[in-house]
Amino acid sequence: MKKITLAAAILAAGCSHLPSVGPDYSEPDAEMERFAAPDAGMPTADRTATGEWKIADAGADSRAEISPDEIKRWWERFDDAVLDSLVDGAVSNNLSFLMAQKRLETSRWMLFGTYAAFLPRIDGSAFAQQTEKGENTSAMWGTGRTLHRDIFSAGFDATWEIDIFGGSRRETEAARAEAEAAAWNLADAWVTLSSEVGREYIMLRTTQQRIAVARTNLVLQTETYEILKSRFDSGIGDELAVSQSKYVVDQTLARIPTLLAQEEQLKNALAVLVGETPGALHETLAACPARDWLTEPAKLSEIPLDAVRTRPDVRAAERRLAAQVARIGIAKSMWFPRFFVNGSLGLESVKLSKFVSRDSFYGAIGPSVSWPIFQGGAVYASVKAEEAKTDEAYLAYELALAEACGDIRDCCSSYSQEYHRYQALQGAVKAAKDAVDISNDLYRNGLKDFTAVIDAQRSLLNLEEELVISRGDIAVNLISLYKSLGGGVPENM
Repeated sequence: MKKITLAAAILAAGCSHLPSVGPDYSEPDAEMERFAAPDAGMPTADRTATGEWKIADAGADSRAEISPDEIKRWWERFDDAVLDSLVDGAVSNNLSFLMAQKRLETSRWMLFGTYAAFLPRIDGSAFAQQTEKGENTSAMWGTGRTLHRDIFSAGFDATWEIDIFGGSRRETEAARAEAEAAAWNLADAWVTLSSEVGREYIMLRTTQQRIAVARTNLVLQTETYEILKSRFDSGIGDELAVSQSKYVVDQTLARIPTLLAQEEQLKNALAVLVGETPGALHETLAACPARDWLTEPAKLSEIPLDAVRTRPDVRAAERRLAAQVARIGIAKSMWFPRFFVNGSLGLESVKLSKFVSRDSFYGAIGPSVSWPIFQGGAVYASVKAEEAKTDEAYLAYELALAEACGDIRDCCSSYSQEYHRYQALQGAVKAAKDAVDISNDLYRNGLKDFTAVIDAQRSLLNLEEELVISRGDIAVNLISLYKSLGGGVPENM
């Protein structure tokens, strides 16, 4: 018995150094062609022949390159204490993020469970049985006697699989890769969450500024209406001008409730994102600072391939590929025999008084083998299925890379192009303000009817609102660009 036990222990210890069936995983060397990032360039005051803004020469381009350190905690670039607190609160309290943390915890416990395959399985049992058989039973028939027997038993049964062909090792390898994929999924959830908080916050502040623009224009339009109404009541005014002025006021007034409803929705959305009850943040978010979130323009000269490969969603796809490769080995191991060391140890006695004694001891140990000789092609089909799933996982990894590059290019283009739109809107707002002043003067001097004033006021309101929206879009697009670069990945990933 000692020789068998020693041989089994040596064999089990050596199994960890044996090659495992199935392919060994190596991270795919996904070479990607380098392209310049789409960039509208630093806008200037010069125009092209078609009237578009010219791009500044390289020497006049004052934009700073987006740095890796800047990407890590991108929200700090906006220098807003409220935004900082919202992002910090989200990682601690957001329910979806906490759910992702639990999924990671689940995968790690599942990994821990796979290590049990390398250890003996021991089951304990105990029973006491009293048997009575009369002389008419089959066992006692013809003996003229009855049977009374007591049996007391307690012991352990042990089974230890010797993982010679590596099925259990591949199973652990797959579980480890899945746990790592879950960790990257958690990092991706954090990147998405932080960017969503930033987007919703900027959209809230933009909406509040749109409300302020509408209210400012409403005051000016109301003053104009009251002057016209007063003149008409005095018999020197124009009834058509009064009516026109009135519907301009009401049109502006009608915009505000929609914006107020949008403001409420954004406040509630932010509360949910940071794990608070809707309404809890209204006081914090009520006052819109007298500032905008238009940061100094930045640029990205080329798509950083390191950032693409280390994006959390790409890394998660790569880890899922690694897990799937290991499953091929699990399936292939079913072709080979499985070796076990089996043993039992216990006490058994027909008398309770002699139960705990040397004469009641029993024990056994020995090897066994299990080998699926014929399975009707089930193992072969299982291997081929896992190989097909591996091909799919590889394509999913390539797709994740391609989508990451496309995401970065889209965000980079939207961000840089919005600066040109913003510059054009600045000029339009200035011209609209001049048009309002000029049309008012012409109307007062009888050179234009009030329609010109109405058109100018409408244009000014629309353009001022578009300018506010454009400022917000620049910030939102910048946040999207940071997200596409994997911005906000926790330090321990």
